[in-house]
Amino acid sequence: MAEGRFDNPVVASLAGFYDRFRKQELKPQFKETDNFNGKTVLITGANSGLGFALAVQAAKRGAKVIMACRSQIPEAGEKVKKLSGSEKVEMRYIDMSKIDVIHQFVDKLIEDKVTLDVTFLNAASAASRSRPTDSGQDELFLVNYFSNFILANLLLCKGIIKPNTKQQPRLIFISSDSHRGASAIDYSEFGRYFDYGVSKAISNYSYFKLVLNTFATELSRRINKDKTVVQINCICPGPVNTNIIREVPFPVRVILRGIFSVIFRSPAKAAPPVIYMATSDDFNGKTNQYLHMFIPKRMDEKVYIEQEGKKLWEESEKLWKQLDAKAEIY
Repeated sequence: MAEGRFDNPVVASLAGFYDRFRKQELKPQFKETDNFNGKTVLITGANSGLGFALAVQAAKRGAKVIMACRSQIPEAGEKVKKLSGSEKVEMRYIDMSKIDVIHQFVDKLIEDKVTLDVTFLNAASAASRSRPTDSGQDELFLVNYFSNFILANLLLCKGIIKPNTKQQPRLIFISSDSHRGASAIDYSEFGRYFDYGVSKAISNYSYFKLVLNTFATELSRRINKDKTVVQINCICPGPVNTNIIREVPFPVRVILRGIFSVIFRSPAKAAPPVIYMATSDDFNGKTNQYLHMFIPKRMDEKVYIEQEGKKLWEESEKLWKQLDAKAEIY
């Protein structure tokens, strides 16, 4: 059975306490002058939390921002415009739990001739138990991993993200350092729906971050064979005080909300290292890098095993083709 690093929400939350005191090695290299220079930036899950904070920062720093969300349209976008002082903000509907909606989202980008310079794949789910989606997959599996596989492939196949040796697009996966210590990928569970409760849901959150990082590594390996043409990197922004625990049972949610308010940082304070990875010249020509806040690290060593990356890609491709006649692998 697949297992994440934690299966207890309180223990998982308290683990973030120590992160607040780690030396932020690269923080001095982040400058207020680092900006997007008119680049087009896509952020999934941008209506709240970290995604919203990234949208505000990107707009402030000169980006044309596309907020991809399933709710708070257009309210969240209007707030971003007000806070950033920029009108170059738009919202587009996407639901990462619905494969057909992902296709519709991508088709509209094609219709509008959008090309992306920076893409933040940030959307995530923290459902408190198993929940089936329209395509039969569990929501946590689909939103936290598989839809990112689908969306990244479509953006590349359709030329919305265009590999380029000089103007290298940046594709950034928002991950979690909790992926460390998760089990190896269990293909007996892969894409299969079954019932589970809170402990397994918490465990799956960190487990799917390991799966996501393994995919990002394999994607970089496939695209950047001889030289970097798309910068594909992962980052953990550290412990962030968001509404991701809204579905946790009420008594536990009360405890976690207290921990979050005291220990965790606001999304606005968690955003800078992510913006740094997206804007800084320090990442020019670099791919398959990982930051934990402003700390460069290696990911869990299982992520780098080439055979595992290839196996994950093959199983993901096979599952997508089973579910979707419009599957298109890069």
